[in-house]
Amino acid sequence: MWSGLILWCGIGTAMAETPKTVLVLGDSLSAAHNIPVESGWVSLLDARLGKMVPMWTAVNASISGETSLSGRNRLPALLQKYHPAVLVLELGANDGLRGLPLPLLHDNLVAMIDAAQQAKVSVLLVGIELPVNYGPQYRDGLRAIYADLARTKHTSLVPFLLDGVALNPALMQEDGLHPVASAEPKVLETVWNQLQPLLH
Repeated sequence: MWSGLILWCGIGTAMAETPKTVLVLGDSLSAAHNIPVESGWVSLLDARLGKMVPMWTAVNASISGETSLSGRNRLPALLQKYHPAVLVLELGANDGLRGLPLPLLHDNLVAMIDAAQQAKVSVLLVGIELPVNYGPQYRDGLRAIYADLARTKHTSLVPFLLDGVALNPALMQEDGLHPVASAEPKVLETVWNQLQPLLH
């Protein structure tokens, strides 16, 4: 009888535990642009996290067109609302596509990383590559921002979200910027390789 009661109490306690949260703050690359939401890599991540013990959950706060400045402005309220254990920070592509000054992107990313770390949130920084027509100086400068911040701020890093996807036309939509639905599992694996060690 007592063993059964103890077992029941243990199950009840486990069921009552609140899942830890991975907050994804990104742009259209994380917002399932022009594909079913359930096919996007963040939805696939949420499904995978839900099978873990203890269970995790993913909150997708990504918005198509989001810049680092708008993300910076939204992040404090998101941290307060969701109290994530991990922040996946995937911003900068729209800054780059608009040719915005790289120092501004750097400062916005620093502010977001600092806000998360001050809240005891682990950060996974996700980088992006621009099309070659943006020129080597700007493209190299953008790439360097992510690498430098990961080193100086001691964050985890995915150097390029669309690694193994962006240069394969079969995996990209007609705009050449966003993956098709069938490419999203590969995008998830790219993120997962760096995210998994943070899930503890």
